[in-house]
Amino acid sequence: MGKMTKRRLGNSVISAFLLIGVIFVPIGLASLSASKEIVELVDRYDTSCVSVADKVGFIQNSKTDKTCTRTLTVPRHMKSPIHIYYQIGDFYQNHRRYVKSRSDKQLRYKEAAHLTKDCEPEGNTADGAPIVPCGLIAWSLFNDTYTVSVNKKAVEVNKKDIAWQSDKNNKFGSNVYPSNFQKGNLIGGAKLNESIPLSEQEDLIVWMRTAALPTFRKLYGRIETDIMENDQLTVVIQNNYNTYSFGGSKALVLSTTSWIGGKNNFIGIAYLTIGGLCIFLAVVFIVLYMIKPRYVMFPRV
Repeated sequence: MGKMTKRRLGNSVISAFLLIGVIFVPIGLASLSASKEIVELVDRYDTSCVSVADKVGFIQNSKTDKTCTRTLTVPRHMKSPIHIYYQIGDFYQNHRRYVKSRSDKQLRYKEAAHLTKDCEPEGNTADGAPIVPCGLIAWSLFNDTYTVSVNKKAVEVNKKDIAWQSDKNNKFGSNVYPSNFQKGNLIGGAKLNESIPLSEQEDLIVWMRTAALPTFRKLYGRIETDIMENDQLTVVIQNNYNTYSFGGSKALVLSTTSWIGGKNNFIGIAYLTIGGLCIFLAVVFIVLYMIKPRYVMFPRV
């Protein structure tokens, strides 16, 4: 390998590292700045909303009043739209048997209602009628509800367009309606309105996009008015969902957004780390190759 080829190779490597560093570091700083501007309220309520020792018995008793009121103080001005999420911990939606317990064809096509083979034990009723939607994912649909007021004035929570448009159009049929759902002896979660097609059941669509990690957030709705600093936020919760049987947790999350989405420092840190590492390597190559070229060993060709 000639000296000119070696120099070109070294210049190319240095230029590549510098270019990556110059691009990634500003992106990382911008991402961290945007994340810092996001206002986020997280309120875990599963333990405080059940005062008795037998939490499983309480949540499974249909006669108990499960209303729970939480009051939060807004730390900073929250600019609309304010996203409301429910956060669940220690729930493994990525478990192989859980993920497979659904029938995609049944969700999409009316004539495929009988395709429930992969949905057992929530495939058919005791008399053999197909359950629509079938499977454990749909059966375990989240059913806590939130009613929000600011300074004792009710605020509307918009639950339209919370699901991905591609899911609504391509994965759930506009002529497929729920039937025989949550009518067994053991109720898993929320019930569905049988007069509304699956393509418009947005809570279900959001829930059925399974999470990859055991702690996850899913969009519940949006508040489309600003909330000022030090406002009193009151949330009346119907604490129905049973996370107590498996030792899970539940939290209510209110968050503003930016161009990177919700609060996420990891993206900025990742960009800064990679960009900084590339700049460091470029400096190392400059020192070893450009300033002290005699120490750089190239194999003979």
